[in-house]
Amino acid sequence: MARVRIWQAESRPWSAYWRDHGRVVGDTLSYVTGRFATTLWVWLTIGVALAVPAALYLLEANLGQAAGQWRENLGFSVYYKPGVPLNEPQTLAKRLQAMDGVERVWLMTPDEALAEFRELSGIGDALGLLEDNPLPASVRATVNATVSTDGVARLAEEAAGANGVADVVVERSWLERLGAVREIVIRLYWSLAAILGLGAVLTSGATVRLAIESRLEEVKVLTLVGAGRAYVRRPFLYLGAVYGLGGAVIAAMAVSGLLLLLEGPLVRLFASYGRDLELAGFDPIFHVMLLAAGAVLGVLGAAAASRQRLDRMGLA
Repeated sequence: MARVRIWQAESRPWSAYWRDHGRVVGDTLSYVTGRFATTLWVWLTIGVALAVPAALYLLEANLGQAAGQWRENLGFSVYYKPGVPLNEPQTLAKRLQAMDGVERVWLMTPDEALAEFRELSGIGDALGLLEDNPLPASVRATVNATVSTDGVARLAEEAAGANGVADVVVERSWLERLGAVREIVIRLYWSLAAILGLGAVLTSGATVRLAIESRLEEVKVLTLVGAGRAYVRRPFLYLGAVYGLGGAVIAAMAVSGLLLLLEGPLVRLFASYGRDLELAGFDPIFHVMLLAAGAVLGVLGAAAASRQRLDRMGLA
C-alpha cells in the first residue's frame, strides 16, 4: 500500500518546536523508568566502559602533575675527592650559578656533610672516634623548567671536568621512569577508550533496537501518515542520550569513589617526599566532558540502530 503524505510540512513556531521536544523527553523518561531493570543494566554497562578510560585519563593527569611538581628538584650533585681544597668546589659553585638554566646552587663543606650525616644516621658517638673527616665536599645544582633532561646531562658533564671531582650524579632517572609510565598509560587510555567506546555504542544501539521493535506499530503508523525520518528517529535518539548520560553518571560516581579510596595513601606517599598532593579529577570540567562523551556515544548507537531499522522499512 502506498504511503499517504498527510503530515504537515509547513514551518511551525519555535514554541511548538520546543513543546514537541519536551513531549518526546517526557515520553523517553517514562519509557526508561517503566523498564528500570533494563535501563540500570545499560547504565552499568556503559558506565564501566566509560569508567576505565576515564580512570586512566585521571591517572595520566595526576602523573603529569606529579612530574611537574618533582621537576622543580631536577638537577645534579657533584661530589669531590676527600682532601680537595675548599676553593675548588667554591669556584665550581660560582661557575654553575652563572650558567643559563641553573636556578639554584648549594655548596656543602665536609664539616657540614659530617654534621648532617651525624644527625640523620644516629651514630654520632661512633663518628666521634674518627680522626679525620671521611666525607667530601659537594655541590648541588637545580635547573629551571626550561632545561630538558638532556640539558641537565650536558651541564653535569661540564661540571664533571672540574678539578678534584670524583663523581657526578644526575637526578633524572626517576623522571625518565615516570615519563615512560605516562607514555604507557596514554597508549592504554587511547586503546581502551576506542575499544570500550565502541562497546558503549553497540550497547546503546542494541537496546535502542529493542525499543524500536517494541514500538514498531507506532513507527509504522507515523510513516503511513507521512512523518519524516527525523521525526520518527527523534524519540530513539533521546533514548540513546539518556542511556549514555546515565552511564556517564555511573562512571563519574565510580571514578570519584576510586579517588576517595586512594587519596589517603597517596597523600601519605607524597608527604614522605615533602610534597603536597592535589588530586586531579574533582574538576567540574572533567565531569562535564564525561557526561558529554556518554551522551555522544549513546546517541551514536541509537542513530545507527534507528537508521538501520528505518532503512529496512524503506523510510526515506
